[in-house]
Amino acid sequence: MAATLAADIAERRGRADTERLLSQFATQIHHALGMNLDTRRSILQATAAQIVASSDRGNDALRRHLEAVSVQFPEFAWLGVTDDRGRVVAATGGTQQGEDVSEQLWFKQGLVRPFFGDVSTALLVESKRPPVTDQPPHFLDAAVPLTQISGTTVGVVGAHLSWAWIMQLQANLLHALDSHRDLSLLLAGADGTVLVGPSHWLGRKLDRSSETTEDGTYLVSRRAASLGGAWGVPWTIVVRQRADSALALARRTQRGVFLVVMLAGLLAAGSAVLVTRRLTRRLSTLAEDAQAVRRGEQPTLAQPSGSDEVSRIGTTLAELVGHLQEEKQALMTLNSDLDSRVAERTARIERMAEESRHAAVTRERLRLARELHDTLAHSLMALLTQIRVIRKLRHHFDAAELDVELGRAEEVAASGLSEARSAIVQMRHNGVRDVGLGAALKELLSRFGERTGVAFKFRADPVLAGLADERAETVVRMVEEALHNVENHAQAKTVSVVLRRAEGPAVGDPSLGMNTGDRVLVEIFDDGVGFDPSFSRPGHYGLRGIEEQAALIKANLVLHSQPGQGTRITLEFDL
Repeated sequence: MAATLAADIAERRGRADTERLLSQFATQIHHALGMNLDTRRSILQATAAQIVASSDRGNDALRRHLEAVSVQFPEFAWLGVTDDRGRVVAATGGTQQGEDVSEQLWFKQGLVRPFFGDVSTALLVESKRPPVTDQPPHFLDAAVPLTQISGTTVGVVGAHLSWAWIMQLQANLLHALDSHRDLSLLLAGADGTVLVGPSHWLGRKLDRSSETTEDGTYLVSRRAASLGGAWGVPWTIVVRQRADSALALARRTQRGVFLVVMLAGLLAAGSAVLVTRRLTRRLSTLAEDAQAVRRGEQPTLAQPSGSDEVSRIGTTLAELVGHLQEEKQALMTLNSDLDSRVAERTARIERMAEESRHAAVTRERLRLARELHDTLAHSLMALLTQIRVIRKLRHHFDAAELDVELGRAEEVAASGLSEARSAIVQMRHNGVRDVGLGAALKELLSRFGERTGVAFKFRADPVLAGLADERAETVVRMVEEALHNVENHAQAKTVSVVLRRAEGPAVGDPSLGMNTGDRVLVEIFDDGVGFDPSFSRPGHYGLRGIEEQAALIKANLVLHSQPGQGTRITLEFDL
């Protein structure tokens, strides 16, 4: 991954640098070719000015003047002068002299402005014809108008620039750019035909869709612009460099990084193997000693030497095993002492159980009396406050507002009276014995719903609903305490109570000796905020009271709750 990343970064950077450099090369070649063509146009314009200045000279003098220019600038393969009707009045070598060229593009354009045409074929005098080949020679048409001082155009100076000169010029420019780079050039004419380039490109059409990179073999910069000024030829210049030479540094970087990373990885892996073997050998010895201690074959662990992690682990384990052995011996001594005390205290526990039951009943009645006091006191305090507000502000209330305040006071008084009567009924009467467990629970839930506005659900097995013994009374008190907790803390929307037969193995503490026969299961669950049962809440004894009452009837009690997931209390006892 490191080698690939480094190579990718280096290749992108090398590719960008090369493409930027190739773009500069293409611009330089464009400017150089344009400058040379512009210079030849200036030569033609100077020749035209000289011809106009010596208009009294004959055609032979014109021809000699043109031939002198051709000798001085041999890139002009042909030079000629026409009149304004298109007849050639003078030409180098006499080629086309006296012929009508009025239909030629260079003549038509030359009457109006300086002109460079695209590459074409032309007929030259024999002395300047290149060697015979299968293809006719190529030339670049050029023309400038012959304009008198008065502004009248009297003819055209036309020329054919040798294509060999263009070829030599671009070759010299390409060589001068950078002799150390493997550069190549594609030069396409106005119609997109490749005029200069590798042999397999010559004659092909070059457009935007052409794959000049040849499947990534080359990096390419392309420039399409007019050469030779405002009246130049619209040629396209493509400068290319082979990708393998341009990206050689990036690929060497990839190989170097790969070798360095590979060697470092091998070295690290070898070191890790050696260190791991040394650690695991000592760990294996320590594990074998620990297994021997577990089987009882040796009393303690042998502490490993050294100061590394294995030594520290072995020392800690040896100390732990020593402490465990000491505690084991102490437990054996304690067990023998406890066995002698069990028989003595069994009778005392049986006597205390009856006393505990009586104490639990007394605590429950005191709790109900305390709740009555708190409820009635709070209701009377609220009523007193409401009455005082009415007395102080009665002159500021209109009749409607006074009725509202009096209605609120009446509601507070009625609520306090209802709660006081309910608590007194629970203390004075033993309703569970009269109506049964199911009816008592349903009535308890109805009062809870009326008092709090919380929706409730109740489902009871018809047979179990008729339970009316002391355990049923305790179950009602436990459910009442649970509903009290829901009202004060749970912020629940729905409370459900289920009374049914238990199925499967008993839940909770197995030490209570719950049988596998008929068992009663009471479930209370709400969808409130829940809480963490392991978190201590000093001053709150509701759950502790439920646990104590469950112990009185030898029932299993299981509490499930998590913050935000409600609370479920499960009570199970033998039928």
